[in-house]
Amino acid sequence: MKTAAKRQYPVYDPVYLIGTVTRREDDGDFTVACDGRDWRARQAASCLLAPQVGDQVLISGPDATRVYLIAVVEQADPRCAQLETAGDMVLRSRAGNVSLESGQAVRLVGQGSVSIDTASLKLRAKDAHCVAEQMKYLGTEVTATVGTTRLVGKVYEAVMDRLSFLSRVTFRAAEEVEHVRAGSLDYRADKSARVHASYTMVTGDNLVKVDAKQIHMG
Repeated sequence: MKTAAKRQYPVYDPVYLIGTVTRREDDGDFTVACDGRDWRARQAASCLLAPQVGDQVLISGPDATRVYLIAVVEQADPRCAQLETAGDMVLRSRAGNVSLESGQAVRLVGQGSVSIDTASLKLRAKDAHCVAEQMKYLGTEVTATVGTTRLVGKVYEAVMDRLSFLSRVTFRAAEEVEHVRAGSLDYRADKSARVHASYTMVTGDNLVKVDAKQIHMG
């Protein structure tokens, strides 16, 4: 009768300690002081809060050669917290909403670009500033309701199939020259019209007509 061989179970000396981060190595590992010695631990993938020097952290592993920093227990400076991953990060809610709230300010920084892709975009602010070297807008319609509009620039160009401008009072001043080129030009004033210059010329290739009940010359 054969005797069943005894199963050999691996011998583990598990590590489960709380210590203090003393430094971060060049390869990304952390040195944690606890249990009277320095432990070298790699940040676990589930530990998104980036450990800082002085933080109290929890390290765990099957043995002393395989130790991971699995959680930050207490921050040395709770005023600053960083969520950090080595690769891409996606924050997704499959059925609900995602809200990003801050008691002070929210800042978005993208070294390459920042993209927003949505069916509806709403922006509400008491004071808004936009600074860009170049800006392009492509859309079907723009509707704006504002109290005062001020544009200050060097060159203003507009190319339109049709331009309509309605105002109660209009003032336009050109320091040097103003040119108007049109196929047909129609000016009408309900009360009075005045053209004045040091030299005034009215010319026509075929006809120049002046018609009124009274015409004063000189």
